[in-house]
Amino acid sequence: MNQSATQESPAQPQQSGELDQILQRIGGMLDGGSAPAQSAASRASSQTARAAARAQTGNNAQPAPAAAAGQPGDAPDECAFGAVTGQRDEPFIPRAPESLEDAGLSESLVEELIMRFLLGRGEAAGREIAEQVKLPFLLIEPILNRLKYEQMTAYRGATSVNDYIHVLTDQGRDRARQHNHRTTYFGSAPVRLEDYCQAVKLQSVEKQHPRREELLHAFRDLLIDRKMLGKLGPAINSGRGMFLYGYPGNGKTSIAERITMAFGKYVWIPRAISIDGEIMRLYDPLMHETAQVERTEGLLDESGIDGRWIRIKRPTIIAGGELTMEMLEVQQDRETNINEAPLQLKSNCGVLVIDDFGRQKMRVDELLNRWIVPLEKRFDYLNMSSGKKTQVPFDQLVIFSTNLQPKDLVDDAFLRRIPYKIEVENPSEVAFRKLFEIMCPRMGLPYDAGVIDYLIETHYRPHERPFRNCHPRDLLLQVRNYCLYHDQPKELKNDYVDFACDNYFSIM
Repeated sequence: MNQSATQESPAQPQQSGELDQILQRIGGMLDGGSAPAQSAASRASSQTARAAARAQTGNNAQPAPAAAAGQPGDAPDECAFGAVTGQRDEPFIPRAPESLEDAGLSESLVEELIMRFLLGRGEAAGREIAEQVKLPFLLIEPILNRLKYEQMTAYRGATSVNDYIHVLTDQGRDRARQHNHRTTYFGSAPVRLEDYCQAVKLQSVEKQHPRREELLHAFRDLLIDRKMLGKLGPAINSGRGMFLYGYPGNGKTSIAERITMAFGKYVWIPRAISIDGEIMRLYDPLMHETAQVERTEGLLDESGIDGRWIRIKRPTIIAGGELTMEMLEVQQDRETNINEAPLQLKSNCGVLVIDDFGRQKMRVDELLNRWIVPLEKRFDYLNMSSGKKTQVPFDQLVIFSTNLQPKDLVDDAFLRRIPYKIEVENPSEVAFRKLFEIMCPRMGLPYDAGVIDYLIETHYRPHERPFRNCHPRDLLLQVRNYCLYHDQPKELKNDYVDFACDNYFSIM
């Protein structure tokens, strides 16, 4: 810190110095709570440096150069919104913006969000409005004051924390209705597309490179052949596409679901993205599982996290026969004019499973032609409602799971872009017996090797019926339900197995 900035003039009153210390402590809390409090001159200097860096790079999302090794006291590498290197589970953390410029937002956009929110809500305190748009209260307070001065809003009352309850005036409601013609969205303030692209780059699945031990941990609840695991490992490390094919019931979907666990646990995604003035929702509570961050209690949030971002578990999104071409494009509600992100964008930094590939409502060649370039180039183009075509990241491990032979579905050009084709084979008899041994305790049934011998010799060998990984679970489930219905002790018996097989294999 510049020494002259900390020197106090002899004529300066002592009370002024104490006030400066209080303001410094509050400023430190607002900046994240973990760093020492800075003086006003130091904060201004750091903001000037960040502004100069943005002017040079044209993007405040660029991470800072790595600190020299062995330098004591150096802080972790950060970009303007808090990317941290060297943390596999959380390689990126978004930091709260210090100004609307840092957030990449204009006053007019935030004003529209506030007025649409008040139009729908009726009234709200200033801090409730800040929580709604996910911005620090200090950033929206000047906008609230200006709306009050312009007589767009009025005070309905005061709160106990030196805040006011805001309502729209008649003039404000007229303006809010005009804003509603454009879109009815009044959720979280959006994040710039370039900031989102940088976050995807920092959290990319291509940078994870899980090792064998991590794959074993991810598949710990599945009985998986070590030879097959040796094929899956390099495919997962590539971060690109793969085919899982083979007979139904051998666990292709279960394998695909657990692959995500081999990568880092969490990623940060924006709730909404701003693309050339249009807002597109990205966070989907039906597809994304949130992972809460511990926050301190009190009036001031000391976590320093940008509320416009949300931490989720690395996504695993599965699309089966319901997949259509419309789900791969930006979807706009004609009544609300709200844009919804396509499926592949929601799965960025995770795994996208196309289950039952070849059985979708859309033709196979349509899907292949739509993704043949993104799979190779790792970026996609979206058509916005304004008519503009926008480049976005295509960063996920795409898994095509099918019961059909890949060569019967696609041509050589597409197969070349899916470098790994892994067959999920039928289990051996040893593995089949082991599955019963594993599944019996889970179903509350005692394991009996003699009954399994009877099952194989009676219902498999004479009919030349192949083993499937799903059979032990499905048959034991029928045995358990039979015992529950007849109020019998849950156990394995030959006649119980006969009943289960007669039901299960009746038309198979």
